[in-house]
Amino acid sequence: MADRYDLVIVGSGPGGYETAIRATQLGMNTAIVEKNKLGGVCLNVGCIPTKALLKSAEMMAEAHHFSDFGIDLDGEVTPNFPKVIDRSRGAANQMNRGVKFLMQKNDIDIHYGYGRLTAPDTVEITPSTTMDGDEVGEEKTLKADHVIIATGARPREIPPLPIDGENIVTYEGAMLQKEQPDRLVIVGAGAIGVEFGYFYNHMGTDVTIIEVQDRMVPVEDRDVSRELERAYKKMGITVMTGAQVQGVDQDGEPLRVEVDTKRGTEHIECDQVLSAVGVVGNVENIGLDDVGVETDGNDVVVDDFYRTNVDGVYAIGDVTGAPWLAHKASHEGILCVEKIAGEDVRPIDMRDVPGCTFCQPQIASVGYTEEEAEEAGYDVKVGKFPFKASGKAAALGHQEGFVKTIYDDKYGEFLGCHIIGHDATELIAEVVSARKLETTGHEIMEAMHPHPTLSESIMEATRAAYGQPINI
Repeated sequence: MADRYDLVIVGSGPGGYETAIRATQLGMNTAIVEKNKLGGVCLNVGCIPTKALLKSAEMMAEAHHFSDFGIDLDGEVTPNFPKVIDRSRGAANQMNRGVKFLMQKNDIDIHYGYGRLTAPDTVEITPSTTMDGDEVGEEKTLKADHVIIATGARPREIPPLPIDGENIVTYEGAMLQKEQPDRLVIVGAGAIGVEFGYFYNHMGTDVTIIEVQDRMVPVEDRDVSRELERAYKKMGITVMTGAQVQGVDQDGEPLRVEVDTKRGTEHIECDQVLSAVGVVGNVENIGLDDVGVETDGNDVVVDDFYRTNVDGVYAIGDVTGAPWLAHKASHEGILCVEKIAGEDVRPIDMRDVPGCTFCQPQIASVGYTEEEAEEAGYDVKVGKFPFKASGKAAALGHQEGFVKTIYDDKYGEFLGCHIIGHDATELIAEVVSARKLETTGHEIMEAMHPHPTLSESIMEATRAAYGQPINI
């Protein structure tokens, strides 16, 4: 006998569980199917535990500058690597319990196990094994008027870097291991690569980052990429751009990474390699082919309201493609169920999706880069404000980086903002709201920003764009 629901969501990451909560608020009888642990990758081996690791790295960096703040510290400051990892796991476990509480609070049924579509309105569940090695779930059938696929993504594996979980690892291995490598090669200078590069560098590991494209964080504005590379080289991290890994010689110790560079082939010795070359959607073995759901490679094809080509089947989050961000998944899911419920909703503008990278200096951006705006035909006004001119940044002892704002000259439209510096990820929300409200540059300048704050830098960069700089 099948359990019957209005909505079944396969996957309980931020996209899945937040969507379930909104669905219940809209009066839907809702269930979640989860093969592993509540919270998905983000809460268990992604967003939350990595930020805990990065906080430990940040504390190590701060400790080496205590004397700059007039604080004398006797003795050497050294990291306790296993304890750092344990603290990260504690943060993840706390959030996992929090999601379970939210499911209970909102009367959402949790069905553990592996979910697979056998018909557009049917999800079959079989037992599965969690990351902790526990077997969960039992065979059962769920029926629903609507099914949302929120199965997320996994690390991409490329032929030169076969993942073995010991010599060559993904972010999950790098996050969970309690033995710290002395020398680490990171392949990929996107968000994952640079975050782990920052973390391991401040734990005392010798870090080399290799990026096939011509710059670090290649999705960001070029000025941001240059600033981050300068900062990382100053930290002692070796950065190789325009370089391609050909393979890893694992015969004996140390490992030898073969890299094609502009200067020819180089070999880098290390104890471990972290593959951070992107992710791919989890579309396999969940019944999509059986019910005729259209896919494009590892992405489920959806419309602006996350409907697939099969009536009653939807998909949200990483499984639908880039950008692979938790907040994007959550907003997509909420929009999806509000549309199902007959609410008046508008599609998400992907230009309004903020990107955040939590290394130090932090990176945050939204909207067009300068290059993209020019390629789109805009006549742009660009303003930059360096944090070295910010009183609050001077007081904090973090004067690296800048705010860069981009406006349309004709109408004053806020086209984009790119921030690299301390707490950049906290500052970007102002710009996200401003773009959503179609705020102009003049309105940003007229909005009184409190002093002394880092947020003043957005106003100051805007003034610079309009030729009215005050503090530079």
